Amino acid sequence: MMQDMEVTLMKGICPNCEKETDLTMIREKETIEVRGEPIDVEAEYFKCSECGEEFENTRGHDALKIAYREYRHRRGMLQPEEIRAWRKQYGLTQKELSRLLGWGGATLSRYENGALQDEAHEKILRLAMEPHNLLKLIEESPATLSPEKRERLVTELSAAEEEACSFEMIFEERFGRYDPDEYSGFVRFSLTKLFNAILYFCKGGVLKTKLNKLLFYADFKHFKEYSIAITGAKYVHLQYGPVPNNYEFFTAELTRGGELTVEEVLFGEYSGSKYLSNVEPDLSVFTDSELKVLAEVNEYFKSFGSTAIKDFSHKEVAYRETADGETISYLYAPQLEV
Repeated sequence: MMQDMEVTLMKGICPNCEKETDLTMIREKETIEVRGEPIDVEAEYFKCSECGEEFENTRGHDALKIAYREYRHRRGMLQPEEIRAWRKQYGLTQKELSRLLGWGGATLSRYENGALQDEAHEKILRLAMEPHNLLKLIEESPATLSPEKRERLVTELSAAEEEACSFEMIFEERFGRYDPDEYSGFVRFSLTKLFNAILYFCKGGVLKTKLNKLLFYADFKHFKEYSIAITGAKYVHLQYGPVPNNYEFFTAELTRGGELTVEEVLFGEYSGSKYLSNVEPDLSVFTDSELKVLAEVNEYFKSFGSTAIKDFSHKEVAYRETADGETISYLYAPQLEV
């Protein structure tokens, strides 16, 4: 479907009649259907004044790739540059990573150059991005890499896995492991993302009550818009609103590690805990859509104090229809007020 045409005249060579002549560059809105979802993009093409033929603009404008990017953005999928950056982070070539993943030689190259990955490959990439999973792939296919590169990556990934898993193992031993479901936003719990979301919201300092609400709104808003949570954390109904289950365990770990400072703030006869980030969050762990939602939630509640955001959260259907101590289903997210 075409609409809203814009026309520009310019000199150029027509690839059909091979003459240098006046070309009409036409820009117009086009609706491209991507996997059943209509996406509006701006298409560009040229019309030759000599032979009358039309041809596409090959100078970096690809309407289909633009539509694919928007589709990924809506679905919270990895963008080509994110896949490329992750691969290069570990010094892997396309050929090496393709072999580790068990893919054909051209598949990864196509995804890094803008082709739209299918859901199965998206899940494989997400899993492979976890250090312990990439380490397992390398250990299962040792001949894929040179001995020097294999040794370097095993050392690097083992250290990353040990750092990440030490706390995760304690968490699982104490609170149990859970699989993705409606209470985790249909995504595996990511301690890395939760920690960095906390550090993101604590830049400049934030009171405990407000922090817990910001995390709730970030996860539930992302689920509302993209059908998947950011962190995979479970949220429970408590007196002061929705909070991440066992939230004090997470802030205590960040405080113990020095990434977070907690200070007591007095309010007349009462006191509260204020958290302040001591380090910058690692935003590379988030997708474009996750970063967008984190920023939107932070901006929306910028002027809210703890009492205001608590009262706001109490109006949510997700809170009103659950009991004290009950885990809140992400299926309430479509009714979120933000």
